[in-house]
Amino acid sequence: MGRLINRKPDKQFGTLLALLPFVLLLIAYMIGSEIRLAENPNDKLLPGFTKFADAIQRLAFQPDRRTGDYLLWTDTLASLGRLGAGMGIATLIGGLFGIAIGLIPLIRQGLAPLVAVLSMVPPLAVLPILFIVFGLGEVSKIVLIVFGIAPFLIRDVALRVQELPTEQMIKAQTLGADSGQIALRVVLPQIWPRLIDSVRLSLGPAWLFLIAAEAVASQSGLGYRIFLLRRYLSMDAILPYVAWITLLAYVLDFILRRLQIQLFPWFIAERRQE
Repeated sequence: MGRLINRKPDKQFGTLLALLPFVLLLIAYMIGSEIRLAENPNDKLLPGFTKFADAIQRLAFQPDRRTGDYLLWTDTLASLGRLGAGMGIATLIGGLFGIAIGLIPLIRQGLAPLVAVLSMVPPLAVLPILFIVFGLGEVSKIVLIVFGIAPFLIRDVALRVQELPTEQMIKAQTLGADSGQIALRVVLPQIWPRLIDSVRLSLGPAWLFLIAAEAVASQSGLGYRIFLLRRYLSMDAILPYVAWITLLAYVLDFILRRLQIQLFPWFIAERRQE
């Protein structure tokens, strides 16, 4: 019998293995729901799938009686707008400062300790400060995402820059390149795919900060809706919202992964050889 570490599933069996945990979770939920509903038909903790269907129909395909909005889509657009703005700004800051810190010793000596300290500050702890400084509008929510994600991106990019072969920097300088040219023509092309990896890893925390900010002070958004529905114990609507957020996060991660494969095939090939 071969060692398990050397056994690789084929494509069909691999798909089956990937789906199996989800199927088991679904079966476990169905059993738990049937047991609770048999004891109490009005139980709200584990509603049946018909309740889910009714809630999705009401939130996604029927206009709200008070506002006339289709709540699921309005909340989704609001949350994705905040998430996109926050992640975009954080990625720009992470790329610029990460390359500078990783490439230039003077900047690394001056800024790396500050970035390290900022990365240790719990972002949710400064949320009240952000609301005081920036108010309860959109800016404070976006700044929270930036504050929570940018220090990690800076440190990760800086480490990736420092891992680049020293020979490349020496050869570029031998050919007459200055620091700016080395950053743009040697470092940046190699850092882009690694930066995408860092952004992918940051999606989970970014969603956490977004939902926390929306729950505290907002009139729209997926996080706002979940905490509003919590007051009424509406698990039939809360669970579909959680599933929808999970799906959106997975789709964003998938898009970034496909973008990385399309734009940087050399990086993917190099990774597969490692």
